[in-house]
Amino acid sequence: MQLRLPSPACHARALSPEETDWARIVALYEALAQLAPSPVVELNRGGLQSQWLSGPAAGLELVDGLTAEPSLRSYHLLPSVRGDLLKKLSRLTKPAQSSKRAAALTRNARERELLLDRARTCAGS
Repeated sequence: MQLRLPSPACHARALSPEETDWARIVALYEALAQLAPSPVVELNRGGLQSQWLSGPAAGLELVDGLTAEPSLRSYHLLPSVRGDLLKKLSRLTKPAQSSKRAAALTRNARERELLLDRARTCAGS
């Protein structure tokens, strides 16, 4: 099976996030999951799908299903995505906890700062 991928510019051509063809991008992640399955691909696909197609509750269900995945236990983007979805669902104490966990896992100082800012914002809401 040969997968013909569109130019990466399909995302960059949109004038706004709302004008991006998210269904197409999710479909590309689904194709990637068939060719090179991994928990990170699933996390990305789930995050995009929940953000733009099926809503945060569906995304949270998918992400929660990945929390037991051993390869993602120390991956900072799992609690980061989870915290973002919880915030969208107005569950404000849990996003702060998830953001703090993500901050503790990342090695990138700028990302850590952004995640801790998010945690403080959620805790103050």
